[in-house]
Amino acid sequence: MQVARLFLPVVCLVTACSADPRGTSSPPVVATSPSTAASAIKLTPAQKSSIGRKIWQNESGGKVTGLTHWNDGEEFPSMGIGHFIWYPKGFNGRWTETWPEFVRYATQRGLAVPAVGRQADCPWPSKASFTRDFNGAQLAGLRKWLASNISVQTEFIAYKSRAALPKVMKAAPAAQRARIKANYDKVATTPNGIYALVDYVNFKGDGTNPREAYAGQGWGLMWVLMEMRNVSSGQAAAREFGAAAKRRLDLRIKNSPKSRGETRWRAGWHNRCDSYGRAL
Repeated sequence: MQVARLFLPVVCLVTACSADPRGTSSPPVVATSPSTAASAIKLTPAQKSSIGRKIWQNESGGKVTGLTHWNDGEEFPSMGIGHFIWYPKGFNGRWTETWPEFVRYATQRGLAVPAVGRQADCPWPSKASFTRDFNGAQLAGLRKWLASNISVQTEFIAYKSRAALPKVMKAAPAAQRARIKANYDKVATTPNGIYALVDYVNFKGDGTNPREAYAGQGWGLMWVLMEMRNVSSGQAAAREFGAAAKRRLDLRIKNSPKSRGETRWRAGWHNRCDSYGRAL
């Protein structure tokens, strides 16, 4: 697979995703300041497909049944290849909810999302009710639709990643911004580095939500970029991004409430981060 071409001045992670998810016809706002401009990366269709398949593999082993999932110990289901969070009515968790945003994104691109998926709140109030209805018409139909629309899910994930760096630059301590931007650009020089940046934002967020932290320490993209050691660009940076992500996630586990039992996720999280250093 060829290394993607880089066009540095424009804020765009995947050019196929340059449209605003709100459905406006105006061109996206371009950040021209060196401190906020993300590396622009143009992916081939094959690279975009590969990234989408890897994310699906990461989240649910590439299984169709994993496209509608409810983890043990969580208060909400996770939908699609990116396991987009969907909160039941009345629940307001610390994690950023992404399923309703994805539905808006897909609908504004002319896709007919099944009616059950268009509901603002998850209609299943508990994992028990979700499990009972797992093979029912609504969830089975939603899985079928999701399996047939991998591309738009990948584009949405890439859109979210593209939008992450300006948010990170605004939220980060001023003294860290140049380091963050430099590390981002180093990682973005290989296809697997691009995959790492796209996948990690979907996996653990951009790091700007203060509620997504334990003991004041976060684990999203901003924190990983600050955590990275000084290495050269290219594969070394992609590997270090994965290593830094593991360090932040280990700290998350250490700081997490014991009742959440987050230690059980360590091996899977580490395996996912290790994939960032392997060439696509």
